[in-house]
Amino acid sequence: MRTLAIIPSRYGSSRFPGKPLADIAGKSMVRRVYEQAKKAFEDVCVATDDERIITEVESFGGVAIMTSPTHQSGTDRCYEAYTKYAAMHPEREIDLVMNIQGDEPLIDPAQLKSLEEAFTTDPQVYLGTMAKKITSSEELFSPNTPKLVMDINGYALYFSRSTIPYMRDAERENWLTQHTYYKHIGLYAYKPETLGKICSMERSSLEKCESLEQLRWLENGLRIKVVETDSTTFAVDTPEDLLKIVSYIEKDLYLCS
Repeated sequence: MRTLAIIPSRYGSSRFPGKPLADIAGKSMVRRVYEQAKKAFEDVCVATDDERIITEVESFGGVAIMTSPTHQSGTDRCYEAYTKYAAMHPEREIDLVMNIQGDEPLIDPAQLKSLEEAFTTDPQVYLGTMAKKITSSEELFSPNTPKLVMDINGYALYFSRSTIPYMRDAERENWLTQHTYYKHIGLYAYKPETLGKICSMERSSLEKCESLEQLRWLENGLRIKVVETDSTTFAVDTPEDLLKIVSYIEKDLYLCS
């Protein structure tokens, strides 16, 4: 299976402008994400709408594709990048497109491969994402942590910013001890034809309510395979998050020196 890993990367951000170019122990954030993705896949590209990011990616030998500045989501940006990449490399038949968040500089290559494996194990899987068990009440009840529930075959039933399922007959402090809750990891993989299909769908009512685009896919009858991961994720949403990542990397480099 040939997988194309795409890293959507926008310069503009209300909370952290210029985030992809932020320095993390001597390397830009977009470079660190790119290098982690290259450990898992041969075909990797950055999808952006900014020349500064194009210049940075090309400076370290990476592949970057300019995309429209009007895209409403990273998924839409991925689809444009996929079509352009496929046209640039007609000799490479892309079997799977993986959408990798551009703000997780420590993403685990093994995590990426495990999502790919869901497609090689079961040819009927055409759309996939990841989840991790919730272990803290802070995450469980935070609206900033999307949650999900699955069926017995590991397919998503629903995603929500609310805590789902609601445990009717237990005190909130006991919910984690009586049920396994999952948070959604924003990593997606799609068969190319599925990616094209979801990008042609109109925004749905559930998507608008929760501000979660994957609800549009469910509302249109698509099945989303969920792969569980134990890997810890380190997303950078603010400059304060960046300081934590830099401290973590510098400590790791010191211990390995």
